Amino acid sequence: MRRRSFFRTIQVKLVIIYLLLILVAMQLIGVYFISTVKNSLITSFTTNLKEQADILSKFAAPSLSPNMETDGDSPDNTTEDLNLVVRNLFSISGAEVQVLDANGRLVATSLQVHQSRIGQKNKSLAVSRALQNIPDNEEEFIDEDNTRKKSIALPVTHNEKIVGAVYVVASMTELYETVNRVNQIFFSGTLIALGLTGVLGILLAHTITVPIQGLTRQAEAVADGRFDLKAPVLGEDEIGRLSMAFNVMTIRLKEALSANEEENEKLVSVLSNMSDGVIAADEHGVIMIWNRRALELLDAERLQGKELYDVLSLPAEKLEQLEQGRVQTTLFTKELQEQDAGEVSESLLKVTFTPIHRRDRGITGTIVVLQDVTEQEKLEQSRRQFVANVSHELRTPLTTIKSYAEALNDGALEERELSERFVGVISNETERMIRLVTDLLHLSRFDSNGAPLRRRSAPIHDMLDEVADRFSFQLRQKSIKASVRVEPGLKTAWVDRDQIDQVLDNLLSNAIKYTLDGGTIKLTASKSTDGTELEISVKDTGIGIPKKDLARIFDRFYRVDKARSRNMGGTGLGLSIAREIVKAHGGTISLQSELNEGTTVTFTLPLLQEGGESA
Repeated sequence: MRRRSFFRTIQVKLVIIYLLLILVAMQLIGVYFISTVKNSLITSFTTNLKEQADILSKFAAPSLSPNMETDGDSPDNTTEDLNLVVRNLFSISGAEVQVLDANGRLVATSLQVHQSRIGQKNKSLAVSRALQNIPDNEEEFIDEDNTRKKSIALPVTHNEKIVGAVYVVASMTELYETVNRVNQIFFSGTLIALGLTGVLGILLAHTITVPIQGLTRQAEAVADGRFDLKAPVLGEDEIGRLSMAFNVMTIRLKEALSANEEENEKLVSVLSNMSDGVIAADEHGVIMIWNRRALELLDAERLQGKELYDVLSLPAEKLEQLEQGRVQTTLFTKELQEQDAGEVSESLLKVTFTPIHRRDRGITGTIVVLQDVTEQEKLEQSRRQFVANVSHELRTPLTTIKSYAEALNDGALEERELSERFVGVISNETERMIRLVTDLLHLSRFDSNGAPLRRRSAPIHDMLDEVADRFSFQLRQKSIKASVRVEPGLKTAWVDRDQIDQVLDNLLSNAIKYTLDGGTIKLTASKSTDGTELEISVKDTGIGIPKKDLARIFDRFYRVDKARSRNMGGTGLGLSIAREIVKAHGGTISLQSELNEGTTVTFTLPLLQEGGESA
């Protein structure tokens, strides 16, 4: 352990940094210098070979020319003279110089051992390229003896004709030996530099680490709570200023701890007077701190030692997500016992979880904030219901307008009488939608009787005929026969025509949607047995409603078949809205149904004369 700690000290790290810097610098310089020397030597070596080959090519050009006048000398004498010149004048240390004719056959060579090859053809690629007058025929290779060599082939020209070639092959052993000697010199120099740097680095690092060690001991004392000690200041350098800053920090830390205790007292006071409930729990979910408002919201006397799981009545999986921060807020309902009336009421609480993080331990606790959002949720629910009502009630006239517009687009526009009728219906439905938007604002006040009705005398027969006419297109689409029957003697009713039209539209729309193709729908108006009420019923031969659903059929948002109702555009509000309108008129509404046989919806309205008196 001590050995491992030693290698982690600043002194060792500084020495290693110095050594690495020197090593990197020496390596970069060495690579650059050796590469430059090597390239210079190779360039000089290659230039020397080229110069020798170029001189020899000029000298041998007359001897290789086929039109040369030998003045009685035979070709053999010429070849012998050329061999003599090559061996004596153009001998390069460790190199072989060859003179070849235009066919690539060896004419002269500088090596005595290769004299037997005279007359043989040199098949090397460099020679072939030179005989084709291709310049820069250089090649570096390693021969069978593992010796690195370089070859150069130059063309021999006479009177602008290629009469032969000069081929030089030289060993590069001495050149690379020189490069290796330079490498060894740099390696030795690097080792000496590293050794000196290591000694100097140890001395320099010691002057830095000794004051830091003293400062560390003082910091440990402060961590133990001894604020009266001071770190020694040994100079005015960076470490000396660090020691002075540490002493100042010690004084301020002592003052901060005192201020923290005062802030804790203030925090307790704030928590006690907050309008929201606050609970603090540890990493295991055990409650440690809470305020008075939290006790009121949770209807509890004390929370000490209890777990969030029990207090908030949340599923374990949900609580874990909240504590880990994957989910921040949730809602739950809490039953409260009314002390005065002894009744049980429910309040909706919004719970916000904020995990407490520590750098070294992760999540070490949770802060829970409780807010009573009961009234807020009631307002939001009312808003959602109002928006749903508007959407539902505008859907039917929009469907009618769309149907007649499509009929006009499909060809009814060409028939003037029919098109005028369709345009009239569209105009009426548009005006009705405008009225509906205004009336629906009053519908929200029905529960509190704050929406007055606009009663006027309405012909009962016309009222039923018009609703059947508005849905004639849908009826024809499904081949449904609709009939209207009004009991003799019934002429008019004193009602809010728009509201009753809305009820009839809703009931007929439902009847059409849930009646199979080829069925029948009957609209009937009659007096009640005592003669004081008008009874209007809509009877269909549709799919019917199960008995278990009849008791809740008028509840808001209740649907018998949710998937089917949504596919047909229903919202589950139609019958509840119809019930509110009928109740506002002082009537009642009821529904009888048999599964797969049909449904009959009947609503009653008081028969009033103008002024509100019974007929």
